[in-house]
Amino acid sequence: MNESAPVAAPTRPPTIGFVSLGCPKALTDAELILTRLSAEGYRTSKRYEDADLVIVNTCGFIDEAVQESLDAIGEALSANGRVIVTGCLGARQDGQGANLVRNLHPAVLAVTGPHATDEVLQAVHQHLPKPHDPFVDLVPPPSNAIEGVGVKLTPRHYAYLKISEGCNHRCTFCIIPSLRGDLVSRPIGDVLTEAQRLLQGGVKELLIVSQDTSAYGVDLKYRTGFWNGRPVRTRLLELVRELGLLAREHGAWVRLHYVYPYPHVDEIIPLMAEGLVLPYLDVPFQHSHPDVLRAMKRPASGEANLERIRTWRSICPELVIRSTFIAGFPGETEAAFEHLLDFVREAQIDRAGCFAYSPVQGAAANELPGALPDEVRQQRRARFMAVAEAVAIERLQRRIGATMQVLVDQAVSLGKKGGVGRTYADAPEIDGTVRLLPPAKISKTYRTGDFVRARIVAVDGHDLIGEPC
Repeated sequence: MNESAPVAAPTRPPTIGFVSLGCPKALTDAELILTRLSAEGYRTSKRYEDADLVIVNTCGFIDEAVQESLDAIGEALSANGRVIVTGCLGARQDGQGANLVRNLHPAVLAVTGPHATDEVLQAVHQHLPKPHDPFVDLVPPPSNAIEGVGVKLTPRHYAYLKISEGCNHRCTFCIIPSLRGDLVSRPIGDVLTEAQRLLQGGVKELLIVSQDTSAYGVDLKYRTGFWNGRPVRTRLLELVRELGLLAREHGAWVRLHYVYPYPHVDEIIPLMAEGLVLPYLDVPFQHSHPDVLRAMKRPASGEANLERIRTWRSICPELVIRSTFIAGFPGETEAAFEHLLDFVREAQIDRAGCFAYSPVQGAAANELPGALPDEVRQQRRARFMAVAEAVAIERLQRRIGATMQVLVDQAVSLGKKGGVGRTYADAPEIDGTVRLLPPAKISKTYRTGDFVRARIVAVDGHDLIGEPC
């Protein structure tokens, strides 16, 4: 941490610029930091130039994310000059074992790792003292705050709800455990209390996130917690059931992300079939071939996963599966890659993303034999995406003629000139959308955050076109 002397407290409320990069887990860290700063009387600015200092919440997982974070730090330094860095990149070291951010941007005021709210606040207090007497109870909350929860960086009608931190897996391509540590599950009462407050604050969609959602409660040996005076086990099934019941009271959605395909996930599918939670699973399969999965140190096998998907869909035919994959992993043969393409076709993955494998500093996969040329890795990624997109579009075509519930993300002139929304099959930012046509009935109106019924009339790429009913 830079040892420069603190500056004098400004006469106006101290102002923070903030940029958050990376995954939704990082976004929830940013929301907690901003909530704490807001409670202490700090204000936020959308312009670096108008802020007293800037906090950059970084991502440090893959090369592209690292470069994006380093560029953001450089931009903030250029525009403002006083920058605190936090997030996953802050925990990364360079080849000589020195802090990567400090080495490349020595002018930053402080650097912390992820999930480090207290350390970030200490750095802010040192370099921008908090107001001496902020009268916190009299300060109006920021417009993007929800009572009892704090500042949210998402639109008001949906919110990410993080249920745990860290991960117990040691996948050879991943360094997340070294950045965020082992699994630490939040007490189930705390999670459900936050969910209730979000729903009471008007949130219409809860997006459940963690590094490994399926492992929720493992570190606590599934001990019994309490919610509203009732005993509830700290386990995924009980958590999902309680979240579903809460959401049902408020007419809201619950969407599950980062669900590893463990056998006990089977218990959740009936809850989806009965409509308690959305029939949507974000499952990071990564590959299908047993040799590649072993090299990755991933659970299960392609055959087991394929059978599990068939079972899930037999229970809940409306189930939508999103997944991510890696092409060109060290040792991946052409036959293994063809196995992956066959898996995507047979599993009928609704939404698939793919990374061409790239070494990540500190990852065990760097030492594996059989590294493939970059050209081969990129070609395989392109081939994968061509197959995945064909599967996705064919499955979208089946929606034509159906009437679906749509959560409105954007309404133009109260919907009279159309809008944009999402069905249960589409998570924000990563999946497709529904382009809502102007309604046939002139009396039909809707706002952002409303649910509307729409008849699907066409497919446009990865998106649907719907006519409000």
